[in-house]
Parts: sequence; structure tokens; C-alpha cells
Amino acid sequence: MKLKIAIQKSGRLHDDSIKLLKECGIDINNGVNKLKTEASNFPLEVFFLRDDDIPQYIEDGVADIGIVGENVVLEKKKQVNIVEKLNFGKCRLSMAVPKSFEYSSVKDLENTRIATSYPVIVQEFLQRNGIKAEIHEISGSVEIAPGIGLADAICDLVSSGSTLFMNGLKEVETVLKSEAVLAACHHLQPEQQQLLDKLVFRIQAVKRAKNTKYILLNAPNEKLNDIIGLLPGMKSPTVLPLAQEGWSSVHSVLNENDFWDIIESLKTAGAQGILVVPIEKMVI
Repeated sequence: MKLKIAIQKSGRLHDDSIKLLKECGIDINNGVNKLKTEASNFPLEVFFLRDDDIPQYIEDGVADIGIVGENVVLEKKKQVNIVEKLNFGKCRLSMAVPKSFEYSSVKDLENTRIATSYPVIVQEFLQRNGIKAEIHEISGSVEIAPGIGLADAICDLVSSGSTLFMNGLKEVETVLKSEAVLAACHHLQPEQQQLLDKLVFRIQAVKRAKNTKYILLNAPNEKLNDIIGLLPGMKSPTVLPLAQEGWSSVHSVLNENDFWDIIESLKTAGAQGILVVPIEKMVI
């Protein structure tokens, strides 16, 4: 039995999805214009589809799982489970208005016309905030809607904000923070669930590795306790004696977010010869 996965045929999530599967040790031949392929070393069949169609294919059981933007899952309202967030394809769905619009709070959207490709998410946002507004659903070039008189505001995906700036708009509200997710059918067979569990295990190992660094340093033994106290590690740091008497080698793992603060503290505490090595996989 094979697990069938749907990924974006082209676009911002395609390359990262293929990269993730390869980092999980799954060998995929993703030739140009191929709609379907199989992994050579894992029971996985890959479908290349439009991202907007992926939730429907999963709900219908044509695909067992899929990698798709969280925003698409929430907009399409299909019966799928979000199994794992994948830490790539991050963006935000935001409200934006013309720079001349005097905006102070979400209440200023009352009785406005909002252009968007995400009417379901926008409607839920307006209802949560008690706002009545007219939603215009359009499929592309949402940012030009205020300039041509179609809408007073827009709600669209934003990454850098440069497109809004070039169209005379300013971002005023974040409606949703989104990233790529692994979504699954509600009704997987036991064998399919076992394969999904194996895939998720590999994905989590890859994700942990990306957020951590392996660190090696030399420490004078009289400062060893102070230095060890700065290193959380997975359980506790590894300490090995050096050939030079009075010194030890300390090995540990650091979280990317805490990395520079801890490195500076280690130097102050007397650590020397600090080496930092990327981690490819991290299984705990």
C-alpha cells in the first residue's frame, strides 16, 4: 500500500515541499510537467496539483495527505485534519487601505467595501469583530481594487509588503498568520496511518534540526559548572577531558533563537575554541 500525497504543482510552496521530502530521505523524481510520480525508497505516490484544489482532493480521498498553505485549508472549509505545521511558506493575510484612509481601529472598516480572494476567512474576521462590510470576491490583482474604485480596502496575502506600498496601500490589520501545513484525510486506513506516522516522525526530526545548532567548546575545569549551567542541551551537556590537564571539552545543543545570547555568555564565563555545527537530523 502507498500513501498518496498532493503538493503544489508550481508556485511558492512547490520547491520547499520537494526539499522537505528529500530532507526526510525520500527520493522523488519531479520532472518538468509531470502530474504524478512515485518515491523510489518510500511507499509514497506524489500528485502535483493546484494549491486551491488540494483540500478537495484530500476530502474526497483522491489524495491521503497534502502540503498546502494553512490559509487555503481554512478558506476552503473541507473536511481535513491539519497534522503538522511545517515552518515554511510563512505569510500573513492582512487588511490594507489607501494611504489617505484615516484608520485608527478595525471599527473603521464598518460599511466599507473589501476586495479579497479569501471571502470565507474575511467574513469570519468581520463577524468576530462585529463589523458589517461588503465583500467583493476577486481572484487576482486584489491590490488594484481601491485604485480603480472597486473597493475601499483589500484583504490579501502579504510577505514583504512591497506590493502594497507600490499600489499606495498601507497594512492595518493582520487577519491570519499562515504557513505550509501537512493536512490529512479524516478516514485513513490503519496501514496508511502507519505510513503517515513514519513520515511525520521524519518531518519532526528535520524541523528540530533546523531550529538547533550543535556546539563544541573548551572550558577550564574551574569554570566548568558555570559554563554547563548556561547550556540546556537535550538532557545535559556532554563533558570530556582534554589532553591538556585542567581543561574539558563540552558538547551541547542550542536553540537557534537563544544562540547569540548564550554564545556571548559562554565567552564571558571563560569558554574558548567555540565551534558551531549545523544539525542535519535530530531524533529524540
